[in-house]
Amino acid sequence: MSNISRRGLLGLTLAASAGVLAESRAIAAPAGRSKARQLHQDAPSGPFTLPELPYDFAALEPHIDSLTMEIHHGKHHATYVSNLNKAVANYPDLQAMSALELISNLNSIPEEIRGSVRNNAGGHVNHSMFWEIMQAPTDPKEPGEIGEAINSTFGSVDAMAEAINAAGLSRFGSGWTWLILGGDGKLATMSTPNQDNPISDNSGMPILGIDVWEHAYYLKYQNKRADYLTAWWNVINWPRVNERYLAARAV
Repeated sequence: MSNISRRGLLGLTLAASAGVLAESRAIAAPAGRSKARQLHQDAPSGPFTLPELPYDFAALEPHIDSLTMEIHHGKHHATYVSNLNKAVANYPDLQAMSALELISNLNSIPEEIRGSVRNNAGGHVNHSMFWEIMQAPTDPKEPGEIGEAINSTFGSVDAMAEAINAAGLSRFGSGWTWLILGGDGKLATMSTPNQDNPISDNSGMPILGIDVWEHAYYLKYQNKRADYLTAWWNVINWPRVNERYLAARAV
């Protein structure tokens, strides 16, 4: 594992311990969440589990609608978890690893399941982060300590958001757009295809990522990805993003 990927793994592990990455953590479900369990109750058992959302399906409205959240979490994310459990079913050593460790060491994964692990462990890690870096719309929004680094690199939070949105709009097909902390200790933006994560190819440590798969926005925004990306910044959870940044910087 390279210095960047090792540093990224450690940074994200620290962030997880701070409550940012909810890969396997049990979060108390708010009222009205029984339907989510029904959606994925038939998923095969295994070491990987679907985290509960830390808010109700409708909490992000009007920017992200309730039905999209219900399907996105209870169907799409649940499928990644189910398929990941299937992929590692015959590999006890891989079952003992976290999804983050799996995508940080893809070259060590047996070739016959590497593609499945890449896609499904990536989907699990990415979405577990995604739920945690969103919250019900609040005002005012303050970025915290990361704000100084954002201003130094991009000039302003708005300029950073524009850069991340541009990377998301330039991503052909499905993928993610990211704010990362590079090996040089500086913030940067990038996008990845499908469920790839920046840590897998040593690009840097993901601080925040926005899902630009159509299933993340199509019910409300149809083909208007730009409108979705613009609206997404109304639900960013700056305290969580800041915790991810501080944990990554501290490594």
